[in-house]
Amino acid sequence: MTATRSTPRRRSASAIGPFHRAKLAFLLAGFASLVLSVSLWFSGHREAAIFVGLWVGAIHSLGALVLVGENPAKGDRHV
Repeated sequence: MTATRSTPRRRSASAIGPFHRAKLAFLLAGFASLVLSVSLWFSGHREAAIFVGLWVGAIHSLGALVLVGENPAKGDRHV
């Protein structure tokens, strides 16, 4: 008898679970805030850039608070 090795299937990008989708949304919102802040800074709107730059930490903190109660799919690590 020959043993067959099963190779793990890769998940497609559209097959991510709701936990990871929400996590990705918060990360993208934080990154967009950072990009907006930098663009405001270099366009001369320094005070607005500092204000928007503060959103990055607030968005990531909100994401941590919202996602702390979520249970990722079995086998996924909560990172």
